[in-house]
Amino acid sequence: MSTSIRRETQPLLALDDYPLAATRYHAERPQAQLLIAGATGVPQGFYRRFAEHAASRGFNTMTLDYRGIGQSKPDSLRGFEMEYLDWAHIDLAAAVDQHRHAERPLFMIGHSFGGHAFGLLPNHDQVAGFYTFGTGAGWHGWMPRAEQVRVLAMWRLIGPLMTRYKGYLAWSKLGMGEDLPLGVYRQWKRWCRFPRYFFDDPQMPGLAERFAQVKTPMVALNSLDDLWAPPASRDAFMAAYVNAPYQARTLDSQAEGLGAIGHMGYFRPAAQRLWDETLDWFEQLRVEQRAA
Repeated sequence: MSTSIRRETQPLLALDDYPLAATRYHAERPQAQLLIAGATGVPQGFYRRFAEHAASRGFNTMTLDYRGIGQSKPDSLRGFEMEYLDWAHIDLAAAVDQHRHAERPLFMIGHSFGGHAFGLLPNHDQVAGFYTFGTGAGWHGWMPRAEQVRVLAMWRLIGPLMTRYKGYLAWSKLGMGEDLPLGVYRQWKRWCRFPRYFFDDPQMPGLAERFAQVKTPMVALNSLDDLWAPPASRDAFMAAYVNAPYQARTLDSQAEGLGAIGHMGYFRPAAQRLWDETLDWFEQLRVEQRAA
């Protein structure tokens, strides 16, 4: 991997003018644009190594912190009001608008929530290919029994106590990521009650129709040892992309010599072979779409 990738931190205005923090990783000879849509509570710095690797292979890459996360959070999350899906509707959508290029295709990487966000974008048609890791429906019933117990304890005991005391979910105290705004916590908790996540929520009509509009080629990769998003959970959620050319990739990380992956290991250096597999797929799409 190149160690001389030029990195540039810059402001990014969401569609409602909320100031976000974004970082561009500049390829020396760019062939395509790449946007990384991160997971819930994961700051953009976690994706730095992937972004640098992609830039070394000719992808001008952008990462961002959604509102309320990382460098895009206010001084205090207490009283900070937002909807969970603002991250897709107005934060990530603005990144698509700013990062696309008239002469190069735009591709997107998702991680967990990033796979949810894609179908919610008002401008998903600007993306030439989408590859997501660890995206699932969030329902505890898709998880192994021991993980179900831990997750239900968070939703039913720890989360309510924390949010009542703090005014937000102090997730960092649990070692699980960034603290989360109250609106994110409440909606996430609600949707994880349903086997097909927000598609099963009667308070969220019309989402299936929106996802059915997506026609972007996509791949969803989930590892067998991803306790939060095993393949069955992926299949329950990704079924909503009914009109997209779609491939499911199930990874046996031990058999493929990658060791433990879990829910976060897709973006750690040991998984570089997966990164190249993904970038190779984008390259193939770029060549095919240019020839069409």
